[in-house]
Amino acid sequence: MSDARDHGGGLDAAVAEFGGERGDWLDLSTGINPVPYPVGDVGLEAWTALPDRAAQSRLLDAARAFWSVPEGVEIVAAPGASALIAQMPFVFAGTRVEIPAPTYNEHAAAFRACGWEVVTGDADLRVVVHPNNPDGRLWDAPALPAVIDESFCDVTPAASHVGLASDEVVVLKSFGKFWGLAGMRLGFAICAPDMAAKLRDGLGPWAVSGPALEIGARALEDISWARSTRVRLAEDAARLNALMAASRAEVVGGTNLFGLYDVGDAAAFQDRLARAHIWTRIFPYSDRWVRLGLPTPEMWPRLEAALA
Repeated sequence: MSDARDHGGGLDAAVAEFGGERGDWLDLSTGINPVPYPVGDVGLEAWTALPDRAAQSRLLDAARAFWSVPEGVEIVAAPGASALIAQMPFVFAGTRVEIPAPTYNEHAAAFRACGWEVVTGDADLRVVVHPNNPDGRLWDAPALPAVIDESFCDVTPAASHVGLASDEVVVLKSFGKFWGLAGMRLGFAICAPDMAAKLRDGLGPWAVSGPALEIGARALEDISWARSTRVRLAEDAARLNALMAASRAEVVGGTNLFGLYDVGDAAAFQDRLARAHIWTRIFPYSDRWVRLGLPTPEMWPRLEAALA
């Protein structure tokens, strides 16, 4: 597997190579809900005042209820799950970490940057992405101690390992994927009190902005929106799989936020869709795999035409 820290996005580079304006493009390179939570109005004080305890408490209470977080473990809010991933090497003791690949590459990068060795087999710590990115694999409870990255698990809440959170297990949650608000930068760590204290020290004061506190709490409290969104995402994911299968791609895996497909020649497939101003995700470790996120409702005909 390549050590390249590739990610979805990069639309500006695609525009520079294939032309058009940014607004002309359909970006399917990320696994973000294309119909985001309606943020509504945000109070002026959320923008002008330093975040206070009341706003932070409301967010954490909403998170605890939404994810059914067990008593005795705490929740730490951060400016995105990536900020928490970068802190994981400081939370656990050890020098050897096992991270089954291929998977989201920021985990290995964070541990290597702090002098850990990424190994297969005997290790001081395990990291699993559940469901895995990019193939959607669901993991059984890993050997302990462990980090369980559930950034994409809100589409399949019954599969969550939140109940394992303890002094040996940290469960990470991403807000941006399921709620479609990646630019807001909000993530959570569910862990034991001593680990939570280390994370708060590492993140510093006021880690989460006032608007993110307000919008995040509002969204986590909106259970009906979450339920209806899961139904829509499941239907759209099935539609995408059927569309790709009809275009002779093999469905490799995925979640209800993205699909992973074997298209034979990934670079050629990406190039073909890019000429129709549709951006997709390919990987440095596979010349056959391409990952597609879901289009917005009005963009399905455009994707169907490009694949035809």
